Amino acid sequence: MSVDRDSIDRFLEMMAAQAGAAANTLAAYRRDLTLASVELAGELAAADAERIGRLADSWRDLATATVARKSAALRRFYGFLAEEGLRDDDPSAALPRPATRRALPRTLGHGDVAALFAALNTRLQRDPAIPADLRLAALIELLYGSGLRASELVSLPRHAIHPDRPFLILRGKGGRERLVPISDRARAAVAAWRAHVAADRAFLFPSGMTHLSRVRLFQLVRALAAEAGIPPERVSPHVLRHAFATHLLEGGADLRALQAMLGHADIATTEIYTHVDSARLVALVNERHPLSEALVDASRLRT
Repeated sequence: MSVDRDSIDRFLEMMAAQAGAAANTLAAYRRDLTLASVELAGELAAADAERIGRLADSWRDLATATVARKSAALRRFYGFLAEEGLRDDDPSAALPRPATRRALPRTLGHGDVAALFAALNTRLQRDPAIPADLRLAALIELLYGSGLRASELVSLPRHAIHPDRPFLILRGKGGRERLVPISDRARAAVAAWRAHVAADRAFLFPSGMTHLSRVRLFQLVRALAAEAGIPPERVSPHVLRHAFATHLLEGGADLRALQAMLGHADIATTEIYTHVDSARLVALVNERHPLSEALVDASRLRT
């Protein structure tokens, strides 16, 4: 088992240093590899294709996504061992490659978003303004206007967003840095809220000794949805991030630019948003494709 443990530790060190894997990803890899090592009596690193195949057979009753995750962990592990010269072959061909179907993201229509902001605007009409409403306005503007993840949003430093700078540099998932655009509306909302944040607080959205929790953010968003007449279960901080991405695509945003703004490591993750835009794409082809005019002219000649 000690050989496996050392090999797993070295593999995870590589994943952290070279691939920039997040803590949750590393923990999942360690869990899957350690369980596989136990099932193989501590001989995971040295197992041949036959033993790996039998191990995979024991997964037959597991969910497809679970099998895919376990296979991916072992495949990367054996690839690492081969690259490092720790074994001469790569037995991962014996691992299954189940076809997993990624669930489509829940999102909101333009009418839903308009209803949310209408409810928010009703709150902001109070005189004098209530700080909690100003905070909510800043949170919603940043969620929908910049596509921030909930964890990224609640942990923003107090001075992360400048009134005269339409972007911020954010270190997000996996420690990757990206440029996030900040709209004029969002910057104005943040400025109005920051006036109520004590100068000695470290975070833009403080709470207690630290910052607002993701759970509390979730509760605030759902409460606003209820005020807007939208079933609360349809709305969450992540749904607003999906709406940001979906509506940008509908407006003609470039997929690569959207990938950069969302902080996706793989373009395939961003491509899932294209499902919502199929009707617009069909109309675009019918209206703008070079052959469309020729087909119309030919039809007229026949009549």
